[in-house]
Amino acid sequence: MQDDDAQHGPLAGFTVGVTAARRAEELGTLLTRRGASVLHAPALRIVPLADDSELLAATEQLIGDAPDVVIATTAIGFRGWVEAADGWGIGEQLLDLLRGVELLARGPKVKGAIRAAGLTEAWSPLSESMAEVMDRLLEEGVSGRRVALQLHGEPLPGFVEALRAAGAEVVGVPVYRWMPPEDIAPLDRMLDVTVARGLDALTFTSAPAAASYLNRAEARGILPEVLDALGHDVLSACVGPVTALPLQAKGIDTVQPERFRLGPLVQVLCARLPTRARTLPVAGHTVEIRGHAVLVDGALRPVPPAGMALLHSLARRPGWVVSRADLLRALPGSGSDEHAVETAMARLRTALGVPRLIQTVVKRGYRLALDPSADTKYDGS
Repeated sequence: MQDDDAQHGPLAGFTVGVTAARRAEELGTLLTRRGASVLHAPALRIVPLADDSELLAATEQLIGDAPDVVIATTAIGFRGWVEAADGWGIGEQLLDLLRGVELLARGPKVKGAIRAAGLTEAWSPLSESMAEVMDRLLEEGVSGRRVALQLHGEPLPGFVEALRAAGAEVVGVPVYRWMPPEDIAPLDRMLDVTVARGLDALTFTSAPAAASYLNRAEARGILPEVLDALGHDVLSACVGPVTALPLQAKGIDTVQPERFRLGPLVQVLCARLPTRARTLPVAGHTVEIRGHAVLVDGALRPVPPAGMALLHSLARRPGWVVSRADLLRALPGSGSDEHAVETAMARLRTALGVPRLIQTVVKRGYRLALDPSADTKYDGS
């Protein structure tokens, strides 16, 4: 499959959902370059910094009563904080404050944002891990110290509690706030497509987005159906362990990259999704059945949704005859006319380019022309 992946992209034939509000275009581009079809529906929106009265109040409080330590957690958040302060006319006061404290940067991107503002961080972990930041602070000793923490929309389990237990006063700086999307229709469509198994994978880049996605499903009364899809057919890919927490709390297994970045997240999908495809030896050809396309001897064959529904039904019982009635039930939005099966089957055969992959069994139905030597078990699902 390596040559085929090089020709078509490892994600060709797969549909991937993107729930991100921020950097969604970047993630979508990375996915489409590798052949994926992308469905985007932001699960959240970000309140503009300059409109956020909570951030203004927190900034003025810190300027009036300087903390001992400031922890910058995200580059976009730190830049936005400085830009918002400029807009409020207190930018220089904020920079003066940050010059006089122990300024910690969670990782290289934040370090770059700090230096771009003309500041110098006191320390930054190599691991980009908040756990390492916490360990350093606890080793230094935080009893009686004020620590300002730039919040970044995701929960930091145990972080604030550990510092407070060690005697620190922790002040949160809400650099941006997550809110439900103004237009909920795309998210509702994403949920419907998830339930219909129209996605092969769903990506999450923040814990609030994952929580918002599940909360909307619950509000619509379809959470059990969504969880069933995520538990069996739709791969949940999260940028890191914190992002995965809301899903794991519902019993959903997730995949994550070792490095919490968009590029490695896409690489995980490139590695995992092709292994979930069904590959069968049919009529002397190698047929790999992906989400919305089929590889026939390595050639990519896009297939209409109705045809894919039929093919998935046939592939669940490879070599066995599947009746027209059973196939009709598999067709999305089908009525009671079995002629719809014949029409969809004709289009499927045309799309595959090798009509004899699917045999008509007179008065009984259709079957995949599985090679006799194939050791393929009927999975009964």
